[in-house]
Amino acid sequence: MLPTFVIFLREGVEASMLVAILLAYLARSGQREHFRDVYLGVAAALVLAFGGGTAAFLVIHTYAGSRVQTIFETGTFLLAAAVLTYMTFWMHSHARSLSAELRAKADSAMGRGARWSLALVAFQAVGREGLETVVFTLAIFFAASNARANFATSIPAAAMGAALGVVCALGIAFAIYRLGHRLNLGRFFQVVGTLLMLFAAGLLADAVENLQQLHWLSLLSQPLWNTTAVLSEAGAVGDILHTFLGYAAQPTGLQVLVYSAYVLAAAGGFFWISGRPRRARMPVPPPADAATS
Repeated sequence: MLPTFVIFLREGVEASMLVAILLAYLARSGQREHFRDVYLGVAAALVLAFGGGTAAFLVIHTYAGSRVQTIFETGTFLLAAAVLTYMTFWMHSHARSLSAELRAKADSAMGRGARWSLALVAFQAVGREGLETVVFTLAIFFAASNARANFATSIPAAAMGAALGVVCALGIAFAIYRLGHRLNLGRFFQVVGTLLMLFAAGLLADAVENLQQLHWLSLLSQPLWNTTAVLSEAGAVGDILHTFLGYAAQPTGLQVLVYSAYVLAAAGGFFWISGRPRRARMPVPPPADAATS
């Protein structure tokens, strides 16, 4: 429940921000009649994401407990970790220019014939978030310890977390609309991005575990410790920690190495970029005639 809540909260905030920027720009430029085109693109993106996610879930469910599922899981873990890392760094570096970039796309769409072009801009903006959410949600299902025994048992909790995440995301989007600059959106993405990078580290550790079970990796394959008696992955708390933070009761040496290396590299780099001073703007010189007058 907690992982899907955080994922849907983060993706919901970003998607709603993108839609709000488009709608606000159209409203300010007196083009409210094109709102329906934005809604059309958003609806198409949501249908594609939901349909694609459902199809992937049903297909892989038919291979539950097989080697095919393990291979598919491993690919999903690696893809989700890569996308999470890229998404976090990209959002941080483009947060300040995101509004201007989206307005430029809207201007270009208006010049090419607004109806379908604006729908395509909205489809691309929301569709990217939707597909990312599908990948992350599948990874959450696979990472859940209990889901390995019964693939469908985690659906109600995951659905509840997703619904709460969407509701909170819409609430934050409404607050942004009403409060504007008084909300520190950069801080929000910084905190949530840090949590998601811990989630990505856990996905990489799960990928390593699968690769070792498939006998594709034999390096450092012996468990370093066993904390099952203290905190089992099969329990509620252990399952949450495993799914969200990558907790393992019997981690191998390679799992610990990969997890630690990723946290140090990705999280350290993220905080370094966050603390790096931004280049100040050069002052605009006065006109020549003003300087001589």
